[in-house]
Amino acid sequence: MKTLAQDTHLAQQIQFILEIDKLKSVLRQTLLIDGSRQENSAEHSWHLALMAILLVEYAPQPVDLPHVIKMLLVHDLVEVDAGDTFCYDTSGNQDKVIRERQAADRLFGLLPIEQGTELRALWEEFETCGTPAAQFANALDRLQPLLHNWKTQGGTWRLHGITRDRVQQRMLPVQDGAPALWELVQEVLEQSVAAGYLVKG
Repeated sequence: MKTLAQDTHLAQQIQFILEIDKLKSVLRQTLLIDGSRQENSAEHSWHLALMAILLVEYAPQPVDLPHVIKMLLVHDLVEVDAGDTFCYDTSGNQDKVIRERQAADRLFGLLPIEQGTELRALWEEFETCGTPAAQFANALDRLQPLLHNWKTQGGTWRLHGITRDRVQQRMLPVQDGAPALWELVQEVLEQSVAAGYLVKG
């Protein structure tokens, strides 16, 4: 067997594997459901992949589950460089696209070209949300923090003074990607307002 110095293909793969470990150190605003600490982006991606397995029946049309899982595992890798941008941070979102595209260029460029191209395409598909698989994946990406904030008594909603209207707007992709779960979204929002976790308006 070739050594890493001799096998460029394997060396590139190992370099990428080591680099994406940094995702475990990227903190999101969302708290763990036990409220003990902030979730990191790697945990978020893992949680979404399991949600896809469990909730695939709610996709409005058949989707390729392994493809959705790969998309969800890849979708936040750019945060290794770009960091996590809080969805309600107006100023932070102004240059998010630029930062994340630069990160995608660097990170996926570490891989052998075929694998780099495949993972970049998965990331682009999620971002453009133009396929049923991407719409379902995006719906799960919106649903997961909703559940976390609900079960942490408002979590980051209360910390940042987020209103129901803003959360409802943020949740709109669920209507396209998993419309059968829209009723759940409304139930969670109503319960959260009633409990004082979320402010009306």
